[in-house]
Amino acid sequence: MLTVDFNRLDIQPGATILDIGCGSGRHTCGVYQFHDITVVGSDRSVKDLGEARNRLLLHDQLGEHGGGKWALSAADITCLPYKDNCFDLVICSEVMEHIPDHRGAVQELVRVLKSGNTLVVSVPRYWPERICWALSDDYANSNQGHIRIYKYAELLAILESFGLLQVAVHYAHSLHTPFWWLKCAVGPTRTDSGFVNLYNRFLTWDIMKQPKVTRLLDRLLNPILGKSIVIYLKKQR
Repeated sequence: MLTVDFNRLDIQPGATILDIGCGSGRHTCGVYQFHDITVVGSDRSVKDLGEARNRLLLHDQLGEHGGGKWALSAADITCLPYKDNCFDLVICSEVMEHIPDHRGAVQELVRVLKSGNTLVVSVPRYWPERICWALSDDYANSNQGHIRIYKYAELLAILESFGLLQVAVHYAHSLHTPFWWLKCAVGPTRTDSGFVNLYNRFLTWDIMKQPKVTRLLDRLLNPILGKSIVIYLKKQR
């Protein structure tokens, strides 16, 4: 399930891309499909990096890639082990809501990005996330520590204060929003709710099959129900 819309990005052969907070590698694997790029997936979790490695190796075995290279590294977003101005694209998806020093994180993302190039940041959208927090006191901790909920204007102001300029924004994953509300209503760590499990099977089927009807429904509902907000920005200096 990709949150970033790669169709909005001009990814050229030879590009070097950082997916920070890559988790199990969904965006790392997604961008690995582009021709002759180098993608670096980076995360603090060694377990998640192991899952990302297995996914990337599977892509290699199946030939599902663009002939480029991949690498993985364990790193802290507030102290990245990369040189200044070394990446053509930086992806930071569903990470900032976990980071106490979010300004320090943005400073590092901007530091490693080449001038004139794109940073993509996605976070949970304010009002769907606020309902999740209201429905369950355990929700934030069950999602590996959501420590804040961003309002769009607040997040944009932080990003722009580091010399970034927004060029596009959209919402994603509207069909996932009711799932998380239901999950919070019954208890976010419960695994025995028949209706929640049924909805989860529907979402898994939708991700795997991507039927036209649900893709259309998702696009139509995203402006209203989208679970995530995705912001595309250019580094100005």
